[in-house]
Amino acid sequence: MSSYISVEGEMDWEVPNAGKPCKTWYRIIGSLDTALPPVIALHGGPGSGHNYMVALTDIHETRGAPIILYDQIGCGHSTHFPEKLGDEAFWTVDLFVKELDKLIDHLNLRDKGFHLLGQSWGGMLAGTYASLRPRGLKKLVMSGSPASMPLYREACQRRLAQLPPDAQRALENGDHESREYKEVSTVFLRRFVCRLDPVPEPIQQAFANIKENPAAYKTMQGTSEFATVGTLKDWEGWKDAHDIEAETLLLNGRHDEVMDFVMEPWFRVISKVKWVTLENSSHTSMWEERERFMQLCSEFLYPEIDI
Repeated sequence: MSSYISVEGEMDWEVPNAGKPCKTWYRIIGSLDTALPPVIALHGGPGSGHNYMVALTDIHETRGAPIILYDQIGCGHSTHFPEKLGDEAFWTVDLFVKELDKLIDHLNLRDKGFHLLGQSWGGMLAGTYASLRPRGLKKLVMSGSPASMPLYREACQRRLAQLPPDAQRALENGDHESREYKEVSTVFLRRFVCRLDPVPEPIQQAFANIKENPAAYKTMQGTSEFATVGTLKDWEGWKDAHDIEAETLLLNGRHDEVMDFVMEPWFRVISKVKWVTLENSSHTSMWEERERFMQLCSEFLYPEIDI
């Protein structure tokens, strides 16, 4: 990996009902002084942290565009709220929309413009924000991002049905803390979230971040990837996506937990949209088919740069 400029910073902001001072940590790869609009990377979870999004450094290395990574509130280097576990009034989509909006202003990106690249929950957040038609947004990438959580739950049931019979039987007792349930979760992750062996360390760190402080994840998502019982369970982001004006690229994997029919509503309602399914990937295609993923994103975001 070649050398590059990397600057870290913190944004202080007032989080409603937080009860304490709050900060959002960010890292800028490259320089914002370039004429190219930066890519703001929105990680999944909620709560997985920026670590695995570091793969997007490839786009900086090939195109020279700056990449902005940040830890969403509640995880990583940003302020944690373990005391807010189960607080549905605190953990809302709007909380993360406000954080992103404030970060864009903090970095003075409105006039320069910016791209958004969200993976999983990060893409849901990006799609929600893009539906508001924010000033400065140029292009949008959503990777493995459900358009509908009811459809996502259906997809998870289909994926669980593909697991071995003994794994399916282990789910019947409903004990989410049991050894058997956790083993099934591991099998699910290895088949439909990351098929690489070994799992890259940055992805392992994403899992560790959620385990370290699961307040946002357990409140909004649930007890596992396939047990969506939190506040996002009825989320239908595609219903506002007709308001997305930004040119959009949709990506998912052939073996993704976010199956094609879960992505399809985005494709149906966004006016300027392209959709590519990566044949040898599951949910983390930026690692599983890294070269192809980065090529697709780079050519979409920066077509004017020929390499």
